[in-house]
Amino acid sequence: MECVDAYINKLEIKGLTRKVYQPEGMNPLITYVIEPTEDKPETKNILMYGHLDKMPYEEAWDEGLSPTEPVIKGDLMFGRGAADDGFAPFSCMLAIKAAQLQGASLPRLVLVLESEEESGSEFLTQLLQLAEDTIKVPDILFCMDSGCLDYK
Repeated sequence: MECVDAYINKLEIKGLTRKVYQPEGMNPLITYVIEPTEDKPETKNILMYGHLDKMPYEEAWDEGLSPTEPVIKGDLMFGRGAADDGFAPFSCMLAIKAAQLQGASLPRLVLVLESEEESGSEFLTQLLQLAEDTIKVPDILFCMDSGCLDYK
């Protein structure tokens, strides 16, 4: 969370605020809100979802594959978390900064980052309800994540 926050703050995005929701016993939910460009009389509320956590450190997830060491087999490299959609906060905020630098008119943008996705998102619904006043009702949702049915 500190790494992501430091990166986002270095971008110096106009109209940015951050709020962390973390009731006792829960992992945090972080929201970043970018208020709409002043010239947007009627604006949409765009929600972007991502997660900060990586695969839990456990036993090897396949024979010969470590939870922390990358392994090359033939032309392929295997590494847990290497393609785990950790790009969401970086790509979303970099795109917003690029749009601001170009003078683009932007709607209200909300980036929601959860930190328990790899553990099943047990408290996501509760955390989203706590953040409802910040998130508001989204007109559009971009899910900056993917999934797969198995390791093959």
